[in-house]
Amino acid sequence: MPQLIEHIDAIARKVGRDVLYLTFLDDPAGVRVQERWDENPSRKEVVAWLDANGYEWRQCGEMASDKWMVEGYRGSIYIATPFDRNNGAYIKLEQYLEHPGGALRLPKMRFWVLQLSLAMRNAHHDEPGYWERRAESF
Repeated sequence: MPQLIEHIDAIARKVGRDVLYLTFLDDPAGVRVQERWDENPSRKEVVAWLDANGYEWRQCGEMASDKWMVEGYRGSIYIATPFDRNNGAYIKLEQYLEHPGGALRLPKMRFWVLQLSLAMRNAHHDEPGYWERRAESF
C-alpha cells in the first residue's frame, strides 16, 4: 500500500508545534532545478545520516496552498526532532546540515523551520472533504 504523504503544515498542526523539514532540488538562488528527487546526492547523504544517527523522519509535501496544487512528491523530508536550540538532537542535526554561521553544507538542499502559527493558516484544509472539493475544481 502506498505511503500517504502529508503536507508539512498538516504535520505541524497534527504534532502541535513548529516543525523541521528539508527540501531539495534548489540551486543556490532558490530556483528549482530539473532533477529527479530520488537521484539527488544531497538527499541520499542526508537520509543515510539521519538513519545512521537514529533520527525519525518521513517524506512530506511542502506547504499546501489554496491557489495551486503540486504535481507530485519532490523529495521533501519532515524530521521529527523539535526545533529547540537547547536540545542535543537538534544541535547535532543543525551542526551536520549547516556550517557555523548558517550556510548549508550540502548543495541543492534547504533546511526549514515551519512555525505552527503559519501552519495554522491552513487549518481549514483539515476539514472533512476539503481536498476532494479542491480536486473537483481542477
